Amino acid sequence: MRPAVQNVAIVSLSAGTLGERYVSHELTIGVKRLERMGLTVRFMPHALRGVDYVREHPEKRAADLLQALEDPCVDMILCAIGGDDTYRLLPHLFDHGELAAAVSSASRKVFLGFSDSTVNHLMFHKVGMQTFYGQSFLADICEMGEHMLPYSRRSFEELVRTGTIREVRPSGTWYESRVDFRPSQVGTPLVARRNQGFKLLQGSATFSGEVLGGCIDTFFDFFDGRRYADMPALCKRYGIFPSAGEWVGKILLLESSEEKISPVAYRTALAALKGEGVFSAVSGILVGKPVDELYAEEYERALVEVIDDPDLPVLCNVNVGHAQPRYIIPFGPRAEVDAREQVIRFVG
Repeated sequence: MRPAVQNVAIVSLSAGTLGERYVSHELTIGVKRLERMGLTVRFMPHALRGVDYVREHPEKRAADLLQALEDPCVDMILCAIGGDDTYRLLPHLFDHGELAAAVSSASRKVFLGFSDSTVNHLMFHKVGMQTFYGQSFLADICEMGEHMLPYSRRSFEELVRTGTIREVRPSGTWYESRVDFRPSQVGTPLVARRNQGFKLLQGSATFSGEVLGGCIDTFFDFFDGRRYADMPALCKRYGIFPSAGEWVGKILLLESSEEKISPVAYRTALAALKGEGVFSAVSGILVGKPVDELYAEEYERALVEVIDDPDLPVLCNVNVGHAQPRYIIPFGPRAEVDAREQVIRFVG
């Protein structure tokens, strides 16, 4: 049987890190791994132009995305890495209906990314295309250990083989984040720790709905202009953040980045989501494991206190987002969460 994914196009929609010489050893690792999986790899025209060029040319990033969507040979669009300004693609994808037009003939393609790619996922949600959240080329495929992390690899290979993800169970292990990415560290394994599994913070142990969400740091920037003054207004102009009505019955995914957002900022972001009516609309919340488990208790306390609704199910310590290893979560299919059985199943 032909696998769902054979041809992978890599795009730099946020940071242009992949084009810098200091990550060339990681790029080589990643390409070889994908090729060993039987995949054909191509980089879109501007994906390897480097940090400065990619930052200065959001229109080229948008062009790469549209070209990958419109190319019938591309099965998967894989984000190179996250960053912090993919919102700047908005005018180039929405002013003349460019993204909607491209998606109309590409709705079966796999789009995979996380972190700042949260904005891209919400762009696709707006035009009706299902996407996959949780991994990127540089952060996962190019992992500098001898092999890709087994839990992460299993998820990626399932997506390549079947075009979807059927269920997520906890990893038995979590890893301390890597701090040294020099070539001399190639082959050095991450420090492994025992993982405790999914943790039901409050509410019913079973709940269901379509999953949608992403990185809470990015959500913070949707409503706070301290990082980019124009981001809140631009995202509002194009209606990228879903309305309260669009959140009804959905499961909100929240995970935090390697910047290890402070508990105070975490509370502020939660308060902004509450102000948008998200918590009164959703059927439950999935919370990704914090990087290095830092602030885990403080984040949990903030969730309980800001949400202020003990009946809303909140499942924490899910292996998705910035903490290693990470599984892939599909946005679109109905998810059935069972905290007792320690499983999230996807139907449809």
